[in-house]
Amino acid sequence: MSRRGGGGRRPDSCSDQPAQAPAPSFQRGGGEAAGPPGRGHQGQRGGTGGGSHSGSGAAPSSSHAASTSTAQAPSSPSVSASAPSSSSVSTLVDETEQKLTLAAPAAATLPPSSSQAMRLPVRPGLGTVGRKCVVRANHFMVQLAERDIHHYDVSITPEVTSKKINRQIISQLINLYRLTHLGERMPAYDGMKSIYTAGPLPFESKEFIITLPDSDPRPSSSTRPRRERQFRVVIRLASKPDLYTLQQFLLRRHFEAPYEVIQVLDVVLRAAPSEKHTVVGRSFFSTDLGPMGQLGDGVEYWRGYFQSLRPTQMGLSLNIDVSACSFYEPILVTEFVQKYCRDLSHPLSDEVRLKVEEALKGIKVVLTHVEYNRSYKITGISSQPMSQLMFIDDNGTRMSVIQYFLEKSNIALQFTSLPAVLAGSEARPIYLPMELSRIVAGQRYTKRFNERQVTALLRATCQRPREREENIRMMTRANAYNDDTLVNREFGIQVADVLTLVDARILPAPMLKYHESGREASVNPGFGQWNMINKKMFNGGRVEVWTCVNFSTDLDPDVPFQFCQGLVDVCNSKGMVFNPRPVIPISSSNPNQIEKALVDVHNRTTQQGKQLQLLIIILPDDKGSYGRIKRVCETELGIVSQCCQPKQASKLSMQYFENVALKINVKVGGRNTVLVDAVQKRIPLVTDRPTIIFGADVTHPQRGEDSSPSIAAVVASMDWPEVTKYRGLVSAQARHEEIIQDLYKSIQDPQRGLVHGGMIRELLIAFNRSTNRKPESIIFYRDGVSEGQFSQVLLHEMNAIRLACASLEEGYAPPVTFVVVQKRHHTRLFPADHNRRDLTDRSGNILPGTVFDTHICHPTEFDFYLNSHAGIQGTSRPTHYHVLYDENRFSADDFQVLTNNLCYTYARCTRSVSIVPPAYYAHLAAFRARYYIEDETSAGGSTGGSRSTADRNLAIRPLPVIKDNVKDVMFYC
Repeated sequence: MSRRGGGGRRPDSCSDQPAQAPAPSFQRGGGEAAGPPGRGHQGQRGGTGGGSHSGSGAAPSSSHAASTSTAQAPSSPSVSASAPSSSSVSTLVDETEQKLTLAAPAAATLPPSSSQAMRLPVRPGLGTVGRKCVVRANHFMVQLAERDIHHYDVSITPEVTSKKINRQIISQLINLYRLTHLGERMPAYDGMKSIYTAGPLPFESKEFIITLPDSDPRPSSSTRPRRERQFRVVIRLASKPDLYTLQQFLLRRHFEAPYEVIQVLDVVLRAAPSEKHTVVGRSFFSTDLGPMGQLGDGVEYWRGYFQSLRPTQMGLSLNIDVSACSFYEPILVTEFVQKYCRDLSHPLSDEVRLKVEEALKGIKVVLTHVEYNRSYKITGISSQPMSQLMFIDDNGTRMSVIQYFLEKSNIALQFTSLPAVLAGSEARPIYLPMELSRIVAGQRYTKRFNERQVTALLRATCQRPREREENIRMMTRANAYNDDTLVNREFGIQVADVLTLVDARILPAPMLKYHESGREASVNPGFGQWNMINKKMFNGGRVEVWTCVNFSTDLDPDVPFQFCQGLVDVCNSKGMVFNPRPVIPISSSNPNQIEKALVDVHNRTTQQGKQLQLLIIILPDDKGSYGRIKRVCETELGIVSQCCQPKQASKLSMQYFENVALKINVKVGGRNTVLVDAVQKRIPLVTDRPTIIFGADVTHPQRGEDSSPSIAAVVASMDWPEVTKYRGLVSAQARHEEIIQDLYKSIQDPQRGLVHGGMIRELLIAFNRSTNRKPESIIFYRDGVSEGQFSQVLLHEMNAIRLACASLEEGYAPPVTFVVVQKRHHTRLFPADHNRRDLTDRSGNILPGTVFDTHICHPTEFDFYLNSHAGIQGTSRPTHYHVLYDENRFSADDFQVLTNNLCYTYARCTRSVSIVPPAYYAHLAAFRARYYIEDETSAGGSTGGSRSTADRNLAIRPLPVIKDNVKDVMFYC
């Protein structure tokens, strides 16, 4: 939005939908069936499932969910408290599993049934809607020659946990025995327990003895001869993966993806880069793969690339994308400390020392004053400065660390006021001077970024489409897969050197409906964006009781008054009914007493017998208080708030007023815009029967937040047929648990018997109250699920949906479409011709609405890529939608168009967004809930270490309960 819209006021509300007779509510044992008969038709779908240290260099020395939704649904005359018996619930579980375990297809043209329990829906056909175009994808087609692949188990004794050392052992074995015992075969090794060959080895099981030089490269002497480490390696035949099964799968004659075969080929393609570069997941990084850069605080980034082999409709494809990753700078620890404290001549304050200790924990360092490069892992730093550190040496003599290094190494330490780096154990600590300790290169930085580091990394890695495409080409050429002896000659793999051309379509933007009293009652967005000029909100909210509190000390005293006046004027001009007079005077408060000020505002309002509808808050100048404000307002006082940055408020910008007005309107129950097709009931399988659309997401703690739980959020549409107003619920669960635990729950109460609850049930009841209809169809957009979790998440969460429905009314089982929304992938799309204006937007990206379900999509399953948004900077990332269950039987066109059109209804801006709004709202709600607990969990610092299974099974502390009046609106916007 670039300019102010028209003026004028409008009525309280408006609805263009025809009047309808009351629909049946939830009833036990009554009511007509909600869904079409014969969900067993789904059985015709198919698819795959898816000690002490010494030396002269150093001085010795059941998870359960906790939710804001209640176990018992709120009492309602339209919802019976009774529910199916426990035996009925058990039967329902069995039925759900049977429906998800699909029978063999009846049609002769379909592939034979899979041996896997879970099979996903077959693609119902290809989409045809939209203007045809061609795009390039960063997928490189792979051709295979016939090879007799053998898989051998590898056992190394003594066991080694380092993949790097494992590779050294197997590399030594191959160098010694390739031409003899290995029959001239060149094996591909995965760094762990498996090697693969392109033909049989001359044995089924054989033992080798391999020696490696001592890892301590100090020169040998008469007192310490050089040792060699000896390893026993046993290679034993495990299986014979068959390329034929992969061929049949790619030809769509079989539904079960032969992941073992794909794994073999992936290991072969990763073998050479795994030896040359630093491996992080499926990506490779090196200082040789592009320019490095500084992120600040002793952290740098390296460039690299992502690589993954995938089965597609066109055959095997190698997905390659450029990437970047953060690493510690290989600098002296004193230089690292200087990033936190410039003056090293004085002792560190307790605050700085704790920060430095947290930053250094787990890092490996080497000593610079010795000839050998033995590394030490930092366990902490001393609480005393070096000048005060004493220890007992091997002779029982009490000695200072400073004296030790002077006598043993003839080094007079300079920074004696600094603490020492600690290594070793608590019983026998090792003291390392910071000025002699250098951080080992190539250590990945896994702790939480600060804002400056995030900004620096984004700025460094942001690439326009043309630049990114060229960098991908250069990286692929540099990898020279076809010149690799193992890849090409041994295993017969050839990788194309050009990006794949993909047939795509550009879906038309939907018509959006605004209020009739505006000069423009509808708009057809162009290039994924529009503005509010001459338009009024479809349903303007009413704000009678409001005020403002300012926590900024830098603003002019008059700015809060001018800001509120301008904001109220714009809200009224856009169709809201906003009382220009605050219920209590606008005030400024001490930013160090935020909670006291909020409670005071609440008390002064309630003393007048009024409920505050909206509190406008101008945030403090220093960051870090937003979460506390939201927690107090939404979980303690029941206040809907709108926070504003003081920097933006001081500008009194009309565009900023319009942006804030959009958020305020949905927070007070209004709707900014709706789809014309929704109002006119022209959306197939959505507007022809009462449909509820869910969005669900699970957010996990950021790296370094060891004490935080994972948080699940579910939102659901509360208006039909418009489907633009979403109610949100949140729940805490065990950290890193991806399956949402609180979709449905039940407890056995001594007095009331079996009591049902959970987020799905609560949202279904809320939909019934809001629309006076019960949902006859469910669409469930599920964000954040990886391919390896498809079957597990689908089975558990579909079962929870079924149980929630059945707990409301016996036999109530509306048809469900369950869709996974994936944003974290590495597929990128580029215009086939960067110079054609009809194929690109202003940022050089492909146009909004670009969709495809061919070429690089799944060979048989119902998935598609959709780029629904206009690029702003960098290269746009399309969203991957994968339908895991479809009882509504959508056609490809209907579901693709529905998803794209919903992306234009996002409430917070006048732009189409990159992921479907229900999933987006769930993501926002989950992050909002994390603010509620950040004060409790932030005190425990980062360790950067892994957590044990027992930690995940600790009881989860419930989230603060969101007040009912807050839950009633889109508070998370």
